[in-house]
Amino acid sequence: MTRRLFGTDGVRGRANTDPMTAEMALRLGAAAGRFFRRDGRNGHRVVIGKDTRLSGYMLENALTAGLTSTGMNVLLLGPVPTPAVGFLTRSMRADLGIMISASHNPAHDNGIKFFGPDGFKLSDEAETEIEQIVAGQIRPAEPQNIGRARRIDDGRGRYVEYAKTTFPARQRLDGMKIVIDCANGAAYRAAPDVLYELGADVVRIGVEPDGLNINDGVGSTHPEAAAQAVLDHKADLGICLDGDADRVILIDEKGRVGDGDQLMALMAGRWAEQGRLENGALVATVMSNLGLERFLDARGLRLERTKVGDRYVVERMRAGGFNLGGEQSGHIVMTDYATTGDGLIAGLQFLAAMTETGRTASELLHQFDPVPQLLKNVRYAAGSDPLSAGSVQQAIASGETRLNGAGRVLIRKSGTEPLIRVMAEAEDETALREVVDSIVAAVENAA
Repeated sequence: MTRRLFGTDGVRGRANTDPMTAEMALRLGAAAGRFFRRDGRNGHRVVIGKDTRLSGYMLENALTAGLTSTGMNVLLLGPVPTPAVGFLTRSMRADLGIMISASHNPAHDNGIKFFGPDGFKLSDEAETEIEQIVAGQIRPAEPQNIGRARRIDDGRGRYVEYAKTTFPARQRLDGMKIVIDCANGAAYRAAPDVLYELGADVVRIGVEPDGLNINDGVGSTHPEAAAQAVLDHKADLGICLDGDADRVILIDEKGRVGDGDQLMALMAGRWAEQGRLENGALVATVMSNLGLERFLDARGLRLERTKVGDRYVVERMRAGGFNLGGEQSGHIVMTDYATTGDGLIAGLQFLAAMTETGRTASELLHQFDPVPQLLKNVRYAAGSDPLSAGSVQQAIASGETRLNGAGRVLIRKSGTEPLIRVMAEAEDETALREVVDSIVAAVENAA
């Protein structure tokens, strides 16, 4: 079956537009409920979290109606980070977890992500089965078996307490000034609370959500706001989360940005030295910089590459028995601590490195010299397929020929937006720009 609803990270789209309508959310909830109640038992439970988007109220209510209509009992967490949903799905012994969020996308978008009882995102196969149920007739529960729904007031607090346990025992953040940018998103209360309770002097930005300002000029996709705050407040570190707090970008004390590749390099090196890095490898996507691969090679470690998307990173980690992986964009997956990317816990691991080594953020955030990399996005019309155009294929082939042996070209469709991402790496920056620009021009003409 061709998947129409599910992309690389659940179901996503513009709010109040197919598939992000109340009607579709209701059907998705009912289909997920029917999928998890195939054993015929009563008492199945689902936890639902959300970020701070205005449309989250609409989708939360619609999902709740669909789930309870098929006999699922719903536990509503309110605004919590995506990794909190994974954690609470397991700790509350739920059969299903749902996060309502479009991550780093603007407020007019939203999405629905599903987690299994183990706290990991559902497999492609499970999502395909749910999509098949959506397309058919969904049998409701008998009146006496309709599910119940109630609010869980301490869900955020449970996650806060758990996050603190991932920071080394007997260590504190006393004397450290930290800027935390919560993107006006799901972690706007949890993340500052964790840092404060560990002893830090906390400078908070992006903590005034109004339903429409999530990711708007703040957060991991706009680290310049936190960078300026770090300089203004003479902070030791800036931590930038995205709208659902499953990714992180770090800012050193000089206001310079460190991406996920640099953080993964630091953690892989430290964990290997401590004997904690399982099977001597880090899992990352094809987007990670060639410099990261060289850094690992020099230490006798491997880089296992996957398709873009943290779900594919996690799948490879679970299949190969690896415990560290992530994406350049800041998804850092540490299965010792979490079932999905967790920006806050990744930030805590960096802070642990600072406190244990006594080194500054600028020293720790520069683990390798990245190979020059250029990424440009080209928006295309829904229903079109510019990558199939002969002119685009020819431009890509020409670029690959030019960089052969001295770099690489990666062209892909975004899994969450109607964008073609054109990326290349090369030591020769002039050739790099010319290759990317030629492919971008071809895509724009075909879009």
